[in-house]
Amino acid sequence: MAKKVINSINLKQKSNFPYLVLNVKDAQSFPLNPGFKVMHWHEDLQFVYVSSGKITFSILGKTNLVIHGGEGLFINKEVAHLIIPAPHSHYHSFIFPDYFLEFYFNSPAQTIVSSVLNNEDFNFYMFKSDAEWKKDILELLKKLIGFENNKNNLYSYQVLVTLVTIWLDMAQHIHPIQDQKTDKVITKRMNIFLNYIQNHFSEKITLETLAASANVSKSESLRCFKTTLKITPYEYLIEYRLNQATKLLQETDLPINVIALKVGFPQASHFTEVFKSKTGLTPSKYRNS
Repeated sequence: MAKKVINSINLKQKSNFPYLVLNVKDAQSFPLNPGFKVMHWHEDLQFVYVSSGKITFSILGKTNLVIHGGEGLFINKEVAHLIIPAPHSHYHSFIFPDYFLEFYFNSPAQTIVSSVLNNEDFNFYMFKSDAEWKKDILELLKKLIGFENNKNNLYSYQVLVTLVTIWLDMAQHIHPIQDQKTDKVITKRMNIFLNYIQNHFSEKITLETLAASANVSKSESLRCFKTTLKITPYEYLIEYRLNQATKLLQETDLPINVIALKVGFPQASHFTEVFKSKTGLTPSKYRNS
C-alpha cells in the first residue's frame, strides 16, 4: 500500500461480535472511524447502503463512482478505497470479518467465500434497482439499518443471518463469483489434504508427508493450496493448529506446554512466539482475557 493509504482498524475488532456499523449523516460519521474521508483499506468486508443524497466512491487508479440514494455497494477486503459523502447525504457502512460467512472453521462455505475474497479482479460491486435480486439485497441492507435502530436480544443472530443471505444472493448472481470454477481433481486432492491435516495436526507434518497422503508431488500440493486457498500448506497448518489451541485455552485448564504438544508444537516457546504473532497476545494472556 502507498504511504498515504492507511489501514483502518475495525473499532470492534476485539469484541465478541466485531460488527461495526457507521452511520454517516450530513458528512459526519457516528462513531468516528479512522478511515473516514481518507483513502484506506481494512481486513474486513464492507457493505454500504445510501439512504438519501449521494456519495462518491473510488479506489486506487479507478474512476470515481457516484452512488445515489436507494443504491448500495460491496467492497472487498484489503481494497484501498475512499468514500466522500455529498452535503445532506445519509448512508450506512456495515463492516465485518469474512469468517462471519463461513459458519465454522474448514466448512465447505469457506471455499465459496475464499473464491470471492481472493479474486483480484473483484474489488467492489454496485447494487442498483435494475434486477430483482439486486432489489432483494438492497432490502436486506435496509433491514440491517432497522436492526441497528431497534436492537433486541436476537440482534447478533439477525445480523448474521442477513449477511449470509446477502452473500448467497451475490454468489448466485455475480459473474466473478460464478466463474470461479475449481478443478474437480484439485477439489478431490484438497479434501484429502485437509482431512489429513485434521487427523494428524498434532504430529509432525512435512510437505512430503502431506503430498504423499494424496499420492502427488510436493509441487502439486503447493499448487493445490495456492489455487484454492491462496496460502501455502504450512500457513494453513499453522492456522489450523492455532485454531485448535484457542479452543483448548478457552475450554480447558491444561498447562500451556501441554496444549503446545497437543496441537503440534514440540517447543512451548515456539508455540508462544507463533501464537503471539498471530493474535497479539501470549497464550496465557489470551486465556485470561
